[in-house]
Amino acid sequence: MKIPSFYFGIGKKPVEKGTIHKEKEEFKDANWVLKHAHSGKFYEFTFEINDFPNIEIKNIKNLEETGLTFENNRISGIPTAHNMYHLDIEFFHTEDKENTDVKRVQLLVNIDPKDLWKNIPSDKDADFYKEDEVSFQGEFSDKKMVVASKRGRSHAHEGKFREDDFAVNKLPLDWNIISISDGAGSAVMAREGSRLATVSANHFFSSTEVVNEIENNVNIIYTSGDVKKEQEAKENVIRLLYEGVLYVHHTLEKSASENKFSTNDLHATLVFTLVKKFNFGYVILSFGVGDCPINLINTDLSEVRLLNTMDVGEFSGGTRFITMKEIFNDQIVTRFGIICVENFSYLVLMTDGIYDPKFLTENKLEDTGSWKTFFKDLSGDNDDLVKVDFINDTEIAQQLLHWTDFWSRGNHDDRTLAIIY
Repeated sequence: MKIPSFYFGIGKKPVEKGTIHKEKEEFKDANWVLKHAHSGKFYEFTFEINDFPNIEIKNIKNLEETGLTFENNRISGIPTAHNMYHLDIEFFHTEDKENTDVKRVQLLVNIDPKDLWKNIPSDKDADFYKEDEVSFQGEFSDKKMVVASKRGRSHAHEGKFREDDFAVNKLPLDWNIISISDGAGSAVMAREGSRLATVSANHFFSSTEVVNEIENNVNIIYTSGDVKKEQEAKENVIRLLYEGVLYVHHTLEKSASENKFSTNDLHATLVFTLVKKFNFGYVILSFGVGDCPINLINTDLSEVRLLNTMDVGEFSGGTRFITMKEIFNDQIVTRFGIICVENFSYLVLMTDGIYDPKFLTENKLEDTGSWKTFFKDLSGDNDDLVKVDFINDTEIAQQLLHWTDFWSRGNHDDRTLAIIY
């Protein structure tokens, strides 16, 4: 005659059938509330069964429908679709392993807010068509560069165009330039304004004559040792940068006239940097109009410098655009920068689609803690677990493009981010 396993335990006192039944019923009656999940986002929940030392969970039925898996009392994975799921926990008593029982729990998978937004392609037959997202990776001076520009959800939802743009070029004498622009949301041809602003800025500085003059004056600034000559050379560099900015402004005015637009229809911000490594350090020339920051981060992330004056205000009128005549006043000199550093970790340019959700306020753009958090985010410390790998960087452009699709409630503008590293 076989003695039931629930009656005798090896090395233990006998467990009565009534006790087994009682402990299983107590487990069944326990109020287990699984935390809510979100479709498309990583989820994990651990069943804490310390109060039930003689109960083991064998399996969870219906879990495959969710896209999650179960192992070692833990549910984890990325739910595939939003729904209310009824899950059956199959369990047994350790002194009665042959008899499995079931406890039902519910798991609510909420809809991913991203899924509420449509992604309607922009019209390829429209005037001044541009792609909804673009990326770039390559060399920049003796460093590397990655850029991603993605249409915001607010534009994608209505099938409108990406209004951000950027342009990267190698210049004569081993100089390099990166320009970024954010077209104004109120401007009907902002997408062309931003494109033309970046392309024309880079075109102006592609002139060998212009770059030669910049180079000669930079050498005077950092090697002459003559204060008066240095000051004159700085003024010459700023004059050349000013001429480049004026060229962009006139190019936009000309385009507006030729296409029978108002210049306001092409409203766009503009920031750019020219960079070259000399034997005395990296020289970085900069300009900015609008609310797109340029930041330089030193080699150990202990110091951050904002290289441009930000045009920010409580209202939308606080932003200035390269199309505005009023920026060409006595104060425009404050918009130009000339610096030289021995080395740096990152040189970062971004539009407000990145700056607003990730830094929130202007003063955090020079806060090292905020930048350390930002780079942790880029390294994968985010809700989507999306990593931008600056070491094994063969796929970095696509990674950054993917990263720019992050969710931030209320922040659905176009996003452009350029990082020189």
